[in-house]
Amino acid sequence: MSTIPSYPEFAPLTLEMAREIAPHLVSLPDGISEYSFAGLYLFRHRYQYRASIKDDFLVISGVRDGLRFFITPCCATGMDTIGELFKSHDYWKLISPAFLAKNGEAMLKAGYEVQDDRDNYDYLYSRSDLATLSGKKFHKKKNHVNGFEHAYPVFSLKPLDTSTRGDALAILDAWVTHEEHPENTDYAAAKEALELIEHFTMTGQVLYVDDFPVAWTLAEPVSDGKMVAVHFEKARVDFRGAYQYINYAFAQSLPDTVQFINREQDLGDEGMRQAKMTYRPVGFVEKYKVIKKS
Repeated sequence: MSTIPSYPEFAPLTLEMAREIAPHLVSLPDGISEYSFAGLYLFRHRYQYRASIKDDFLVISGVRDGLRFFITPCCATGMDTIGELFKSHDYWKLISPAFLAKNGEAMLKAGYEVQDDRDNYDYLYSRSDLATLSGKKFHKKKNHVNGFEHAYPVFSLKPLDTSTRGDALAILDAWVTHEEHPENTDYAAAKEALELIEHFTMTGQVLYVDDFPVAWTLAEPVSDGKMVAVHFEKARVDFRGAYQYINYAFAQSLPDTVQFINREQDLGDEGMRQAKMTYRPVGFVEKYKVIKKS
């Protein structure tokens, strides 16, 4: 029995929907970070996500800043359904290049305007680049890694799983004390990701100094396993170089079958954009949004 209501009915996302929703997402070619079950479920409260399905066409409805939007992770669909969705939604978001290639002409004929959504582009990095940090362009990053190893010679790494999530939660709680507005951060989503880690197909590591937990990262395979999307990465600020080291160590832990690491978007934050650019992205996962012409 389906846990997702048939269109036009919608229901809030639940863990029980994972079995039905995940197959719609796992093989998508573009690697959009939001298009994983964990990426949707863990932010269901922030965006008030609700799901519906019409034949094989999955629709997720959400709200942000008082405006309603819908997203369609995969497959082609008739513009009649899109027209119905626009009657109750303000815009259509997270359109991938692959989806646009299949549906772009029909969108234009139906009178929709496609807009570039640069603030939501995901940053793509070469796994081998981040695992080696070789060459002049990564000189400063490698210095941070070397500095961490020199300052904390007794360090170790463990997989992030049910046996180490308590240590990761302690790091998260230490991290959030430095945030002026915790409610505007991903603290709640990160905490739930750790508490429900056994329910998701995620991989990660915890970094220790003298057996004391100082940093962790958690990622999920996307794009048929050719890419991983890093959903969360946290470190104690009192251990210099911990962020750079967990980034480096996690990239080294991934198999050669993973070609790219997706470190998600900058949301238009200039400081975050500059920080992400210092790791020398090899490309971006482009995203678009669509509005109805007035």
